Amino acid sequence: MYVCVCQAVTDRQIREAAQGGARTLKDLRRDLGVTRDCGRCASCAHECLQEAHGGQGKPGKVLRKAA
Repeated sequence: MYVCVCQAVTDRQIREAAQGGARTLKDLRRDLGVTRDCGRCASCAHECLQEAHGGQGKPGKVLRKAA
């Protein structure tokens, strides 16, 4: 599924970036361009990144799905 429509980034690409060492949204922005334009993909991209790392997010942090 497309996570970032502006840069045509999919959840698969985010998982691959995570396997390649991406740990933060800043890493995804540098590597894939996520959040570079409108930024509406930030929460979904962050969630995909967390799932790729086995759900190891910050405790107590609640993310909302992008519309």
